[in-house]
Amino acid sequence: MSTKEKVLEQVESASKEMKNNEIVVYNDDINTFDHVIETLIKACDHTPEQAEQCTILVHYKGKCTVKTGALKDLKPRCSRILEAGINAEII
Repeated sequence: MSTKEKVLEQVESASKEMKNNEIVVYNDDINTFDHVIETLIKACDHTPEQAEQCTILVHYKGKCTVKTGALKDLKPRCSRILEAGINAEII
């Protein structure tokens, strides 16, 4: 077995262990664009441009992944989004 194959095996096993979760925001007929944009800036540390792009995707596609990462980091962020009255979940 070559060194290249051993390194590849180590990288593959490490990537399996570090599963990233996602916060997905869903479209609704209640929240305004401005409210969703402001919430994503505060809850997910988005730039105004990122938040606007995510909001447009939510509007036209019905949902958008707004943040990925470790579950312990995403839980409080998702809670802030939900407290703002926006439909979201961690998957």
